Amino acid sequence: MTTYESDIKTISSNEEVVFGILSDLNNLKRIQDNPELADKAKDIEFDADSVSFSVDGFGRIGFRIIDREPFKTIKFGSEHAPIQVNVWVQLKQVAENDTRMKLTLKAELPAMIKMMVDKKLKEGINKIADTIATALSAKA
Repeated sequence: MTTYESDIKTISSNEEVVFGILSDLNNLKRIQDNPELADKAKDIEFDADSVSFSVDGFGRIGFRIIDREPFKTIKFGSEHAPIQVNVWVQLKQVAENDTRMKLTLKAELPAMIKMMVDKKLKEGINKIADTIATALSAKA
């Protein structure tokens, strides 16, 4: 398994509010309009527990929430993907209206695929974390 971790992001809200928003993926529909994301992911579909999208040159991929630890962690497993991918959202409140978030992605990448996507995954995990942190801070 190859691991990619985002930088730690700051969200101007408490962990209970952040967890409540992130644990129902319908709440993330507002990030669909993010221009950076729109260039990468197409045909984004949400429901409370899953998200799926198309990526040019890769096809359709989806993630489903497989575990929620209230106010601390949300774990996702991949669906419709040619490789096993897991994503964790970790939250820690450090002060009132100051929650830190980190995304971790673990994937079983064959060596050839890793060479092709390694840099994009390193950059992508941070862009996703930035987008989520910005959207949630703006909501607070």
